[in-house]
Amino acid sequence: MPLGKEPAKLIQNKLHYQGRKFTFSVDKIELPNGVTGEWECIHHPGGALAVPITDDGKLVVVKQYRYPTQGRILEFPAGTLEVGEDAATTIAREIEEETGYRASKWHNLGEFFLAPGYCDEIIYAYLAQDLEKLAVQPAGDADEDISIMLMTPSEFEAAIYSGEPIDAKSIAAYFLAKPLLNLS
Repeated sequence: MPLGKEPAKLIQNKLHYQGRKFTFSVDKIELPNGVTGEWECIHHPGGALAVPITDDGKLVVVKQYRYPTQGRILEFPAGTLEVGEDAATTIAREIEEETGYRASKWHNLGEFFLAPGYCDEIIYAYLAQDLEKLAVQPAGDADEDISIMLMTPSEFEAAIYSGEPIDAKSIAAYFLAKPLLNLS
């Protein structure tokens, strides 16, 4: 079982919402220690994220409008796993669609939960290197409003520490990738 799973005993499941990318349920469960109660949970198929870095040391960052925040957030390219698709396939597709780059060298950075207090989503993170700029401009998905930025690692870190809106998965993945960036 990945990430130290120790299943709770499901007593009752109430599906409240079936969406395009996730479901929401209220479950009555018994924890491994015997405590019972109701928990609200968002069930998500998982996502993949890449920290893409160009040969000259620039990070390829997406600035994306996110409706829940009512603003634009710096992120690394990422996407939801499709049914039957592995994370490596997902992120290879997403990096091309969102940034217009193709990577020929990949390093698995690991996986982590995004918000385990209410969601089971796991993010699979990768470092993407040996980037090739594709002739076709990135289109993204029809429901996305994104622009591409190139930032040095020090510029990205400065954005983190200055409080610029950056999503947590991108911050976590950056610090997982940092030791591999060969910064001089």
